[in-house]
Amino acid sequence: MSNQSAVIAASPSATDGLLSKERIVAKPGFNRWLVPPAALAIHLCIGMAYGFSVFWLPLSKAIGIEQPLDCAKDMSFFARMVATGCDWKVSELSWMYTLFFVLLGCSAAIWGGWLERAGPRKAGVVSAVCWCGGLVISAIGIKTHQIWMLWLGSGVIGGIGLGLGYISPVSTLIKWFPDRRGMATGMAIMGFGGGALIGSPLADMLMKHYATASSVGVYETFLTMAALYFVFMMGGAFGYRVPPSGWKPAGWTPPAASSNAMITQQHVHVKKVWGIPQFWLLWGVLCLNVSAGIGVIGMASPMLQEVFGGKLIGVDGGIKSLDATQLGLIATIAAGFTGLLSLFNIGGRFFWASTSDYIGRKATYVVFFVLGFALYASAPSAGSAGSIGLFVAIFCVILSMYGGGFATIPAYLADLFGTQMVGAIHGRLLTAWATAGILGPVVVTYMRDYQLGLGLPPSQVYNTTMYILAGMLVLGLLCNLMVRPVAQKHFMTPEELAREKALAHEKTGSNGGALYTPEQMAQVGHGGNPLLVLAAWAAVGIPLAWGVWVTLQKAFVLFH
Repeated sequence: MSNQSAVIAASPSATDGLLSKERIVAKPGFNRWLVPPAALAIHLCIGMAYGFSVFWLPLSKAIGIEQPLDCAKDMSFFARMVATGCDWKVSELSWMYTLFFVLLGCSAAIWGGWLERAGPRKAGVVSAVCWCGGLVISAIGIKTHQIWMLWLGSGVIGGIGLGLGYISPVSTLIKWFPDRRGMATGMAIMGFGGGALIGSPLADMLMKHYATASSVGVYETFLTMAALYFVFMMGGAFGYRVPPSGWKPAGWTPPAASSNAMITQQHVHVKKVWGIPQFWLLWGVLCLNVSAGIGVIGMASPMLQEVFGGKLIGVDGGIKSLDATQLGLIATIAAGFTGLLSLFNIGGRFFWASTSDYIGRKATYVVFFVLGFALYASAPSAGSAGSIGLFVAIFCVILSMYGGGFATIPAYLADLFGTQMVGAIHGRLLTAWATAGILGPVVVTYMRDYQLGLGLPPSQVYNTTMYILAGMLVLGLLCNLMVRPVAQKHFMTPEELAREKALAHEKTGSNGGALYTPEQMAQVGHGGNPLLVLAAWAAVGIPLAWGVWVTLQKAFVLFH
């Protein structure tokens, strides 16, 4: 094929839609380092799901403004859903947090296969419409004081946007960075952990700006953030490109199958994974790792306050002996602790996923479970000894491995099941996250209540919980150790793979062969305008740096 005919073949036909997968096949001169910031632009927006708790207290007094206006005690649940004369409880609002992660897992599992065929741009646009549209519906619900609209808008519709946005870049990044799969997915999924670092302080600033004598400023904040997020997410979606079929980085040679049996060059169809033991072992690995970490995230602030009480401010006595001023001081310190955990959650996503490129995915999870077990088991001793610094350090490392588990699992899946449908397989695996989102918080909160009911002091109510979480990690370790290479019978035949590539709209030349000449193919993935690459990274890097700086300022109180 001549250079001219190859270029003609590469040009989108008149029938190719703006969102079609054929339209986003990268051309010679496209730099693959433009794809991670596109993924970050989406993940930093949907990652605000982690920071929604900033809205709970203001929304709990949306009617009373200064103080919550309680509903009648005999009012039924359904009456409360549509009542406009009394305020919502925080417990009712926090159901949105559960809906987020249940719908994330379910939507990723249901539409993961569609995403592989439709491409990341279309999935990114649908994610933006769902996430930002959900915020708009929630804003209407706040204005009209209908809590069911918040559950429907942000919880259900927004949760679907979360699932599609979360997995939209996974397959694409793994195909762009086959030489550094862990690092690539770590960069994107780092953004999901970092979304709250930007969104929470931004939401706080906006609520203070919009607050009036008759409004707590939340519905206006939702509308503003919906508009900002929509711009960023659409920019990310339209920044996606997929590599041409058969592309690989210049100078990189795929590892021979015999050199590492845990990394395959073949591909498993998503429809088969339900029946493959390795899938369920990894499901257990992710579920148990996430259950342990997510329970700690949800209770980090009260845990630090109840374990150390007055010791946080140099005063003897437990939390029950402190006055209002002292309680306010330790709450500020606990907020700093929560912020510090967020930073380690984010940093761990990039650090551990990148590390897995060198030591392997299985070895990385062995570290997570063995080190995690030792840290959870030692946390009660650190608390009993009054060692605040050690206690904080223990949970910072734990949260780094919690984030690292999320970022490493897509590369683990690609190693075992191949890259052709890894996004769809990852989507199905995220049902483990949905399960953990219920299991982890239930274990921590109910065990806390049970221990308090036995009459234990607040400083000791988390001890048994830590041992239970350590036990979960032992089970996770066993699941990980049992992972073996996938049996040959589960992989697609060459004919099945060719059919799937056609269904996935992997574009080829007009004669059915290569889309580009070897010389043109060598120019894909690098080059281009370096200023464009710099601008793309600045667009996501500057807001993230601002969020990190604000969080560090809050965390600084831990050291004073």
